[in-house]
Amino acid sequence: MAKRVSVVWLENLIGKTGHGIHSGVYLNMDLVRRSLLVLLVIEILAGPAYAQNQTDGKGLYTSYCSACHGDKGKGDGAAAKGLPAKPADHTNGAIMNQLSDKYLIDVISKGGSSVGKSVFMPAWGSAMNDKQMRDLVAYIRSLAIPANKNDPTANK
Repeated sequence: MAKRVSVVWLENLIGKTGHGIHSGVYLNMDLVRRSLLVLLVIEILAGPAYAQNQTDGKGLYTSYCSACHGDKGKGDGAAAKGLPAKPADHTNGAIMNQLSDKYLIDVISKGGSSVGKSVFMPAWGSAMNDKQMRDLVAYIRSLAIPANKNDPTANK
């Protein structure tokens, strides 16, 4: 069905008769504009083209976060003992569930000082791409107890 719709859409997008010297195919520009607008609206409503992956996020957490935040996310990693401020406890759902994904991505990408938190939280924006940061946020969200009821990736 989807292939047939695509073929019909393309047939409507490209006219079959030409006029003058350039006989053959011509573009129906009004239909092109409307089609592009529809595709733009679909893209906006659909959100990111990739799903968050908690498994990939867990690997990133182990590599970048667990030294300070601990393997379980309680803020008790081996490096935490030498820091003047205790790293965030990602298992504390009362706090974590109030934080937006944008806020968490800002902390991850720009560091703690970018949001008024500890300067000892490094910026990882040059080490991770957007998808990796979203995967990491999905994993961090999975640690919160109680789980965020509004989070579709919550698994507890």
